[in-house]
Order: sequence, then C-alpha cells, then structure tokens
Amino acid sequence: MKSFIHANARTVAEAVKLLKRYNGKAKVNAGGTDLLGVLKDRILPEDPDAIINIKTIPGLDYIRKDSKGLKIGALTSLSDICSSPKVREGYSVLAEAAYAVATPQIRNMATLGGNLCQDVRCWYYRYPNEIGGRILCLRKGSGPCLAVKGDNRYHAILEGKKCFAVCPSDTAIALTALGAKLKIAGSEGRKIVPIKDFFLTLGDILMPDEMITEVQVPKPPKKAKQTFIKFVLRKPVDFAIVSVASILAIEGGVCSEAAIVLGAVAPTPFRAVEAEKVIKGKVIDTVTSAKAAEAAVMAAKPLSKNAYKIEITKTLIKRSLLGSS
Repeated sequence: MKSFIHANARTVAEAVKLLKRYNGKAKVNAGGTDLLGVLKDRILPEDPDAIINIKTIPGLDYIRKDSKGLKIGALTSLSDICSSPKVREGYSVLAEAAYAVATPQIRNMATLGGNLCQDVRCWYYRYPNEIGGRILCLRKGSGPCLAVKGDNRYHAILEGKKCFAVCPSDTAIALTALGAKLKIAGSEGRKIVPIKDFFLTLGDILMPDEMITEVQVPKPPKKAKQTFIKFVLRKPVDFAIVSVASILAIEGGVCSEAAIVLGAVAPTPFRAVEAEKVIKGKVIDTVTSAKAAEAAVMAAKPLSKNAYKIEITKTLIKRSLLGSS
C-alpha cells in the first residue's frame, strides 16, 4: 500500500476543507469496508495522497423520524439501520436491504453513506496492481470496457453504455424505490439531490470536495406493501446477482401506486417504469405479475455470458409482486 497522509476531520466543514485542499487526490473514509481493499490492491489509476477520516465527526450517526419521513445520518451503521424500530416500522424495504449486506461484522462497520458511495465490483476494474499491473478502462480514465468481450457474467443487461459494471449498493435500490434524497456538503455550500439523480454510469455526481451528510426518506404511501429480494450465489455474504425493491399501495385490492427498482442489472439503480405501468390500476395476480416481469426486461441487451440474468430478474419481480399483494 502506498503511504498517505491521514487526517481526522472533526467537523463536516473541516472534512470539506481538506477535500478541497487535496483537489481530487483525497478519499473519504468511514467504515473502510470497501476503501481499505481498494487501497491495498492499488487498483486506482492514481493512489490518493490523503485519506480523510470522517468517523471522527460527531453527530452524523442518527435515525430521526417525524411526520414527513426519516432522516438518517451518513455515518449511521447498516446494523443500526436494519435493527431500528423506526426503520422497520414503515420503511421495511430499507431495513431488509441493509440486512442483506454482507455479514454482521461488516454491517457493524459499514455506514449508509459508504454503502451508497462504494466502488463497483467489476473484476477487470478491481484487478490488483501487484499481479501484472492495473487494468485500465473507461472508469479509470481511458480504455474500453473489457467485460464486453470478456467475462461478463455479473455485468449489466440494461442501460450498459461504455461501462457495464453494475451498481453494487443494496441500500441504493431500496432508497430509490422510496424516493429518497441525499444531503451533500461541499465547498460551495449544501444541496439536496434526489437519489435517482445521484448515480451515473461511471460513478456518482460527487465533486472532489463533496460528501454525503444525510439521507432523507419521505413517508411512503399509508400501509404500502414493501419487499426487498436479493439473489446471490453465496448466502449471506455475496453481492447481488439481481435484486428487486418494490413498494406497492393497494386500495380495494387494486394497485394504485407502484415503485419497482432493480439492482445489479444496470450501472445505476434501474426503475422498472414499464413494469409499474402494467400493474397500476389492476389486481396483482399471477397474470399481471408475469406481464410486469416481461415489461421490466423488455429493453434488456445482455452480453455474451449474462443472459441468464433476464430470467432471474423476471422471477424475482413476480415473487416480489405476489408477495406484496
């Protein structure tokens, strides 16, 4: 591991000031469950000059509930989220998504902000520097996506453009279904961004001097049925092959509102709008759920080795909808 300067930020303002000083050559560290592996394997095109520890900032690990919804500090651990009565009562899809992440030990360390900002798991992108040198790709600044002609078993089947690595965050899928917003602090001040606008094909919208400080979750429809389903190869520690978060408002046996978001099938959380259209105004049964599943993957363009994800996606959507009906 290359040596670096380590700074313990005491306030958000101090962390932002340090990030600005290093101008893109610093990394924010909270739980460290992802960053430390990245640093040890030296996968980045340029190793950071500084690590800004934000775990030393007091008051960013909270879960607050009011009439409008939830406010969760960026340093709140995933274990606190999945065990919190405030989250489990009314926001169960987020609690289940947080619980689906890795192991208890990692959930104790990992933070909500870190889970949202973690780097992709593409094995070409993550190829260790010590084994023949880093593999360059567009995400690292230059080069093609090697997964297109290589081993792409776990890559995107939807909206893959130049980079086919998928968003690895489970909580991002649930929070997208919930219509969450992120509070971001930077040298130009603070701003609030809908989570649907946060993720990009090659990462996220954070500038070098910015960090997430809070996640704001609006109150879902009254008595909404919420489901999070994740298909993995190795339970319970693995990243998703496919995941589905659904929130359905059922009135008189008919679906009046719906949010269906897919994980691990696209570079960003994928809102299955076409599937939502199928079930709105209808009774959710085996027929409508099957039609919704087909609609969700209608635009899928699988690569050479990942077409199997289409069938898994359809199955999870049907299970999610029927389990919520």
